[in-house]
Amino acid sequence: MIKRLIVNADDFGLHESINNAIIASHREGCVTSASLMAGGNAFAHAVALARQHPRLSVGVHLTLVGARPVARGNINTLLTDDGKLLPDYGAFARRYLRGAIAKEHIEYELRCQMQKVVGSGIAISHLDSHQHLHVLPGLAPIVAKIAREFQVTKIRIPAEPLSFFPKQYTVGRVLARTALTVCAAWARRQYARSGLKSPQHFFGMLTGGTMHAANLKAVIENLPEGLSEIMVHPGMDNKVLDAAYGWRYQWQEELAALRSAEVLGALQRHKIKLINYWELDDETS
Repeated sequence: MIKRLIVNADDFGLHESINNAIIASHREGCVTSASLMAGGNAFAHAVALARQHPRLSVGVHLTLVGARPVARGNINTLLTDDGKLLPDYGAFARRYLRGAIAKEHIEYELRCQMQKVVGSGIAISHLDSHQHLHVLPGLAPIVAKIAREFQVTKIRIPAEPLSFFPKQYTVGRVLARTALTVCAAWARRQYARSGLKSPQHFFGMLTGGTMHAANLKAVIENLPEGLSEIMVHPGMDNKVLDAAYGWRYQWQEELAALRSAEVLGALQRHKIKLINYWELDDETS
C-alpha cells in the first residue's frame, strides 16, 4: 500500500508572520494544506494569500478558545468578562464539564465562523479545531451538524499512536496525548457515522510547536501505510509570536524543517506521496 501524507499547517489567519510562513512552506517545502482561523487578526491577509495558491487546501480551524469571537449575538457562556473566548482548553473544559457552557452558543459561534470563511470566497476542504476541542465528548454532534450544513465531508481525527515518540517531547505532552487519543478514538466513530472522512493516522501532538527537522524526520521515518496527517506550526519570527501568544513554539525552526533538503529528501527516500485534503479519497477510516 502506498504511503500518502497531508502536511497541514494550523493557525492560518492568526498572525501575518504565521501566514507568510505557511505560504513559504507550501511553495518551497512540503505543506499541502492549512487550517484557517475565522477570528484571527490576520484573517483577511490569509484569505488573500490562499486565493493566490489554489493548490493549498484550506480548512476551517474551528475556534472556541484563545481568540476573538466571530458571533455578534449572545454567546456569553463561551466568554470571559472582557468579551473574549476562554483562554485555553483547560478553561473551556472546566466550564464545559460542569455544564456551564450552552451548546447552542457553541453551535452559533461555529456557524458564524463557517459563514465568515464561506463569505470570503474560500472553498472549505476540511475541519479541525484549535486545541482539538472538536473531539471533546458531546461536541461531535454539533460539529457534524455544522459540517453537513456547509457540505464539508472531511475532518481531522487527532489520535496520535501512543507508541510513537519523537526526538523531543515533554511528560506533559505525553499525558495530554493519552487523553486526546482516547477522546479522538471515540469521536472518530461518531464522525464516521455522520459520513465524515478522515486520514487514518495523525502525528503532531507530542511535537506540537517543536516540529523541527529531527522530529519531522522521525515522523516521516515512522509513517505507517495508508494516509497520514502531520500537524505543523510554522512562523517567521519566534520573538514576535512569543510576545503575542506566549506559547514558546519553535515557529522558525518548523519553517526551516518544512522546506529543508533533509526533510524533502526523506520524503523521497521513503516514497511518500504528498496530497492535500481535497485529494483525500476512500482510503480513509
